[in-house]
Amino acid sequence: MHAARRTFRSMEIDWKTLLARLAGLFALEEGSIHGPAHWERVERNGVLIAGSNEGDIMIVRLFALFHDVCRQSDGRDDEHGARGAALAAQLRGECFELPDDNFDRLHFACTWHTAGHLHDDPTIGACWDADRLDIWRAGLTPHERFMSTEHARELVRAKCIGPRYIQ
Repeated sequence: MHAARRTFRSMEIDWKTLLARLAGLFALEEGSIHGPAHWERVERNGVLIAGSNEGDIMIVRLFALFHDVCRQSDGRDDEHGARGAALAAQLRGECFELPDDNFDRLHFACTWHTAGHLHDDPTIGACWDADRLDIWRAGLTPHERFMSTEHARELVRAKCIGPRYIQ
């Protein structure tokens, strides 16, 4: 996936600055169903799910910011996830750092999040489920058969989804 492997060095992430930078790059209008408010809900969902299944919370939080940042349309935009993954690769080392294997999971999760697949990796599953749990914003109802994690399936079965559950 990535030609040059890197030596990992720990880096504190300034989440507020990263969010502001990515929001500034977001091409769609304020209030887009794929914009920063959505990213924040995906982050909350993802942290909740990853906390229940031993997923990597750092990857989940980065996924929330990068998965839709490069959308060019609120409609069909099949390559937006790959563009978001490429942007993450570009900002890696400047705004955040991850070991290669963790970055590979972030890249994969961003690239393939709209392909409709399930994944048994707890982190990738948490990323995809976090996004899918927020599908109500588009007037759709999440369905448990599209969830990779048991925790997300439980939330769907209990109908603990939608704006009244987002704090």
